[in-house]
Amino acid sequence: MTEGQDADAGGAVYTGPARARSVTVTVMDYDASRLDEWTCTRSGDLRALILRPTAVTWINIDGVHETGMVQAIGEAVGIHPLTLEDITNTRQRPKIEDYSDYLYAAVRMLAPDGDGEFRSEQVSLVLGTGYVVSFLEQPGDAFERIRERLRAGSGRLRTEGADYLFYVLLDTIVDGYFAVIEAFGERIEVIEEEVVADPDHETLQAIYALKRSLVALRRAVWPLRDMVAELERGESPQIQEPTLVYFRDVYDHTIEVAETVETYREMMSGTLDVYLSSQSSRMNEIMKVLTIIATIFIPLTFIAGVYGMNFAYMPEISHPWGYPLALVSMAAVAGVMLLYFRKRGWI
Repeated sequence: MTEGQDADAGGAVYTGPARARSVTVTVMDYDASRLDEWTCTRSGDLRALILRPTAVTWINIDGVHETGMVQAIGEAVGIHPLTLEDITNTRQRPKIEDYSDYLYAAVRMLAPDGDGEFRSEQVSLVLGTGYVVSFLEQPGDAFERIRERLRAGSGRLRTEGADYLFYVLLDTIVDGYFAVIEAFGERIEVIEEEVVADPDHETLQAIYALKRSLVALRRAVWPLRDMVAELERGESPQIQEPTLVYFRDVYDHTIEVAETVETYREMMSGTLDVYLSSQSSRMNEIMKVLTIIATIFIPLTFIAGVYGMNFAYMPEISHPWGYPLALVSMAAVAGVMLLYFRKRGWI
């Protein structure tokens, strides 16, 4: 077992990095007229809550590295052991599984991390009759706005069922993708300006780094698109007919994100082609200058070679102006060649 893994008797194994922080379980139990919120310490309380038919219970777990706690929550709520294994395996591909009495979804939550990079965290959502359980890989305030809406009691969140809360959580995760692609767009603009202005080796490294990040982003987006498409088809008994229209809206958002990612990948491929073309053009310019210099020195080398021969009877050697005339003739030949090159537009 590698570092950061933990196992319990149920077989759930945590595959993420080692964490020292303890797991926090928060519960929000609400309906249209009331809201109760507290930190849960006993798993038995959860089972009693989700059996209440008139309320919606949202159980949020910050951290899945303590597999014993995850196992206890799963037993209290009635989550299948295979689902618990998927929850603690933080390298899951975005997917959805329907267990008839509950719906399990694994998605990737993304957030910008500067310089065109992003953070990726697995979020597991379990939707059952009257309850939603969300498992976050690490603590954070990603769902704080949803809690504020529940506390304020405004909008339809307090009046709808658990399937609507499931939609709101999923929609919040998908909305985070737009912040990531916006950061990618800004970074791509900077790289495009560098490629046009003064590209160097660091520019090439930045291009390849962005391409790798876009590939990782695509791996998170495309399975998510398929997952939301399955949700909006309305085949799960846990999702009521009035809520399906909201999942169609989430599906439109995932399509928009996926198309934007593909556009950015094409832009980076084009930027790489422009970089290679500019480097090739730059090399051609250098070779042209060197070729012109070599061409000019060919006749000068010929003249110097002729008058450098060791023959006894060469009339110009004994002439008092021989050396200056040889230099003048070299300068004249070089000048004529430069004028010719300029006339032809080669320099």
